[in-house]
Amino acid sequence: MGKNKLAKFADMEEFSHVFQVSSHSLREGKSFEMKGKWNELFFKNDHPIVLELGCGKGEYTVGLGHLYPEKNFIGVDIKGARLWTGAKDSFEKGMTNVAFLRTDIEMIHHFFAENEVSEIWLTFPDPQMKKVTKRLTATNFMKSYQQFLKSNGKIHLKTDSNFMFTYTCAMVNINQLPVVFSTDNLYESDLQDSILNIKTYYEQQWLGRGLSIKYIQFLLKNKEQFIEPDIEIEHDSYRSFGRNTITVKQ
Repeated sequence: MGKNKLAKFADMEEFSHVFQVSSHSLREGKSFEMKGKWNELFFKNDHPIVLELGCGKGEYTVGLGHLYPEKNFIGVDIKGARLWTGAKDSFEKGMTNVAFLRTDIEMIHHFFAENEVSEIWLTFPDPQMKKVTKRLTATNFMKSYQQFLKSNGKIHLKTDSNFMFTYTCAMVNINQLPVVFSTDNLYESDLQDSILNIKTYYEQQWLGRGLSIKYIQFLLKNKEQFIEPDIEIEHDSYRSFGRNTITVKQ
């Protein structure tokens, strides 16, 4: 492991707004002390909590924190070296409405209590074209999210992936989840929202390669059962060339 990565891990241990919890400890039955008490114990207010799942470098988490000081934001990712960027930025800026959680998203329901979260952002998640249960908009994740997301809480997806967007739209449709807004070309749409103008590291890459950005915002209604869509979706051909591909056609 490089010295730079070791230094970042050392920083992460010192940041008071970063929480690092192993999935192993949760599977062994250890509880997370902040569950149900994020506002009471950490944020010290009663503002709505918004999650960014798979936050990468945390640009959206930090950006949202700047735009909405009346809300609390938590970025979640398993990669500590990536999380460090947003954690350090928010620390140096003295932001009190931003936190980061390093853990597996599959275990996210262990960290938040019923009705504790108001919104979820999914920014450029891996579409997991071969693993349905790994997709962050799959029905197993909807079941997980509804354990802590308020009824009719908002879920936002921004993605470069036509596969991910098509799958998510199908999942939303078959489960009759209310759609607030949906577009397959965000920056050519009539939606004017400063939130959507926050561009992550990966989004800038995809835009630079000629990809359109897709966006859907829907409400998660409490349901006893979710139906998994049974559809064939053409895979994103450009992903097979790796992230270093320079020119992409869509």
